[in-house]
Amino acid sequence: MASLLNLASVPVSSRNFSSCHSPRLSYSSSVTFPRRRGFYVRAAETDTNEVKPTAPEKAPAGGSSFNQLLGIKGASKETDKWKIRLQLTKPVTWAPLVWGVVCGAAASGNFNWSVEDVAKSILCMVMSGPCLTGYTQTINDWYDREIDAINEPYRPIPSGAISENEVITQIWVLLLGGLGIGGLLDVWAGHDFPIIFYLACGGSLLSYIYSAPPLKLKQNGWIGNFALGSSYISLPWWAGQALFGTLTLDVVVLTLLYSIAGLGIAIVNDFKSIEGDRAMGLQSLPVAFGVDAAKWICVGSIDITQLSVAGYLAASGKTYYALALVGLVIPQIIFQFQYLLKDPIKYDVKYQASAQPFLVLGLLVTALATSH
Repeated sequence: MASLLNLASVPVSSRNFSSCHSPRLSYSSSVTFPRRRGFYVRAAETDTNEVKPTAPEKAPAGGSSFNQLLGIKGASKETDKWKIRLQLTKPVTWAPLVWGVVCGAAASGNFNWSVEDVAKSILCMVMSGPCLTGYTQTINDWYDREIDAINEPYRPIPSGAISENEVITQIWVLLLGGLGIGGLLDVWAGHDFPIIFYLACGGSLLSYIYSAPPLKLKQNGWIGNFALGSSYISLPWWAGQALFGTLTLDVVVLTLLYSIAGLGIAIVNDFKSIEGDRAMGLQSLPVAFGVDAAKWICVGSIDITQLSVAGYLAASGKTYYALALVGLVIPQIIFQFQYLLKDPIKYDVKYQASAQPFLVLGLLVTALATSH
């Protein structure tokens, strides 16, 4: 659950380096606890002269409306508020969380192609993807607005295309919607203990401390990237499995191990934002170790993790599943040498588009192995 998740991307906003001289935002934000009402997030603009509600002059030329709706690099300018809201949730990042639910349902061994089970799984996907991943991405963009003012000043928040109050409202609606769906799924599944609701709460909290000060886990490349990986892989899997069955120790261990591969995936996204991260003091691994060392850390975490899982499956007597997983690692290694190790900044998108489908299929192979 991405926020549960989020668990993302992922965050996962795309950034470029051509906008270093664009206007910088000067905001400060705080979490306030009023005396009689629940806590709320209040953002205060500290310098009204520096930020204007107009898009910067140098937006990407020839931007795509399709990219805008997906929330990825190359997006066109948009004035429709609902399209801007959708862009902030980065729909392109929902897929891993949705797939995580599929893997969890498969690992339970109890999913049936009945109308009820399909409806439950779809609702769980809505919770993990649009709601909690959308919450994660929106709050990440909110707390990254100063970095985006350097890397992508034309994005909705730094450009002023959407107001502070509208962003805060969206964060709360998505968060409460995701938590509400989690509670509903527990009731629907007949759980005595509301495990899905608590997973949603845990993932949402993880997403918050990943992006927000004072902890802001993303400031530390190791901790932040592992938190991101676990929220993208472990949490939605656990939710899907808990919905139809019972979480087991081997599943918890395997999914947390896979989160190390998620750490590597998160590093791929860090290569695009080196300049902004360095300017804001964020110690992403490419900033801390340099591009050359970081790309090998990235490759190692992705490959060693999957090969370790294959070894675990083989030792458990599930030889065919182990061989299938190794077969899915091989094309990933090929694409790593073809794209990622050659130039991780230039070919990050090509690498993810070509290699990550094999990693995702490997997750399903592992899920099916644990269900038998």
